[in-house]
Amino acid sequence: MTTAPQSDDRPEPQPQPLWQPGPDRIAGAQITRFHTWAARHHGAPAPTPGDPAASYADLHRWSVDDLAAFWRATAEWFDVRFTAAYDTVLADRTMPGARWFPGATLNYAEHALRAAEDPARADTPALLYVDETYEPTPVTWADLRAQVAALAAALRRLGVRPGDRVSGYVPNIPQAVVALLASAAVGAVWTSCAPDFGARSVLDRFQQIEPVVLFTVDGYRYGGKEHDRRDTVTELRAELPTLRAVVHIPLLGTPAPEGALNWSDLTTGSTEPPLYEQVPFDHPLWVLYSSGTTGLPKALVQSQGGILLEHLKQTGLHCDLGPDDRFFWYTSTGWMMWNFLVAGLLVGATIVLYDGSPGHPDIAAQWRVAETTRATVFGTSAAYVMACRKAGIHPARDLDLSAVTCVATTGSPLPPDGFRWLHDAFAESGADLWTASVSGGTDVCSCFAGAVPTLPVHIGELQAPCLGTDLQAWDPQGTPVTEEVGELVVTQPMPSMPIRFWNDPDGSRYHDSYFDMYPGVWRHGDWITVTSRGSVVIHGRSDSTLNRQGVRMGSADIYEAVERLPEIRESLVIGLELPDGGYWMPLFVHLARGATLDDALRDRIKRTIREELSPRHVPDDIIEAPGVPHTLTGKRIEVPVKRLLQGTPLDKAVNPGSVDNLELLRFYEKVARDRAK
Repeated sequence: MTTAPQSDDRPEPQPQPLWQPGPDRIAGAQITRFHTWAARHHGAPAPTPGDPAASYADLHRWSVDDLAAFWRATAEWFDVRFTAAYDTVLADRTMPGARWFPGATLNYAEHALRAAEDPARADTPALLYVDETYEPTPVTWADLRAQVAALAAALRRLGVRPGDRVSGYVPNIPQAVVALLASAAVGAVWTSCAPDFGARSVLDRFQQIEPVVLFTVDGYRYGGKEHDRRDTVTELRAELPTLRAVVHIPLLGTPAPEGALNWSDLTTGSTEPPLYEQVPFDHPLWVLYSSGTTGLPKALVQSQGGILLEHLKQTGLHCDLGPDDRFFWYTSTGWMMWNFLVAGLLVGATIVLYDGSPGHPDIAAQWRVAETTRATVFGTSAAYVMACRKAGIHPARDLDLSAVTCVATTGSPLPPDGFRWLHDAFAESGADLWTASVSGGTDVCSCFAGAVPTLPVHIGELQAPCLGTDLQAWDPQGTPVTEEVGELVVTQPMPSMPIRFWNDPDGSRYHDSYFDMYPGVWRHGDWITVTSRGSVVIHGRSDSTLNRQGVRMGSADIYEAVERLPEIRESLVIGLELPDGGYWMPLFVHLARGATLDDALRDRIKRTIREELSPRHVPDDIIEAPGVPHTLTGKRIEVPVKRLLQGTPLDKAVNPGSVDNLELLRFYEKVARDRAK
């Protein structure tokens, strides 16, 4: 046992931040103005002059200690239009089952299209659509509102009523945004999948919720190629008996199939503003899905009012978005970040939709989108940042990215080298770049921790827990810990938590997903460290955490160290408890082109982990793999591989429709068989 060093009563030196916001950025941030206003009108503590860190800490503490005051203030600050008044902000704070703003009625789509009511903005872009030609196509606020009005009226003519489900098998195109907003306008429940999902994956999702309308494309373009999806659409139509109508969007130019309606016939001719159905605060807005790697995806139902408030907070206060911004995030309609991207409309920002490959014709594709659209907030994945770093590109030097003020990343923890690379890549062009690593989940369609425009950025850390989110790290006994690895928990309800799961009548699946370990407290399934400065470090999924000799380490820490080596394209580490009480920890590596897994490379990998992380977490075996499997939203599949290695049959270890490449899993299945011999 190691003895802690004796203290000499001197405080530990604080690490220097990678970036700090300047006085002008702090003063101009909407969160600064909100804080001053909330202190004056809603009892928030007054800001501490000259100390933004203390100010944010006080504001955050108030936001979770007095949830009712904070969310009332948020609704007033963003001028939420309640057409019927609410009785109280939080009638029941029990989780699951919290009841927000009972009595209130509103409409999400009405708030998303408010900028169109301003004559000065009606002819400015609400959307900028970009495909692999990199020529932006604008859709003005007036055009967007007119299309939503026409489509909402068409949905009503088709018999769509509040609570009916409307589905989209569509890529990240303007028509998808119009369909979502039109569905919300009539009180229908939206759900979508990207067209790279196969029929089985889509049906695993849509059959659960029984849609009455299906929006489809004939295909999509990706990587310089056209991908015809008409056969898949035919199968979807045959297997969704509740459909009353199918709407054809001719992205590749083919005519509508028999019995389908034409998109253009439903979205032209309206000059009237949309008629917005005023629905209760907790009325369903959309259904999102878990990855479904070990069974049918969980169908997560989130509410119009809960998402509206949460996304106003996130986009307006945390991302600091407003009418002068252009908001880009690389995403597909099968990932919650698409819904989050659409939320930029709520604060009047122009949203940038890119439908194409992140690497066509080269790795700089996403940066090229930012250049051509003059994006101000650029959202991407940590994996893309690391791929750019490994490729040695210089985006801010070689492209005009002078409009970009913030690069945000999610999907997985951004490694320390990613923070440094982004900072240096923009610093060489003289840019003052705010790097915001954020983390949340499909489950809340939001962030638990991440961007705060008034706080410094430390390498490898998320800036702080988000307002209204009582984020803590807990040990197995349910005790909060600081500067130690613990379970990510949220101890107070958030408005965007699911109101329920679809087809979960007694709520047992919902309860077991989040509230089984700590009753009444949301356990998300991530390992985190909350630092003494209030920042947050994400270590990876707690259900695939490496626990060796009592020392826990997230898989993300291993990936960050190993994938810094140029020979490693990607890696997958698994910690396997053995029946005899032993522990086997293999590291699978997908090599870069031309690399060889010889003894020298194995030694370098082991030395890297030993020196940079922990001698206890040096893998027992390093195995070359043909690739690393991912979910359809791009996350590494760890738990199903662990189950395969434990001997679980493939058809029981993973839902085949949730995986990007099922054949890769057969390799891991063979490893398990070979070990069992």
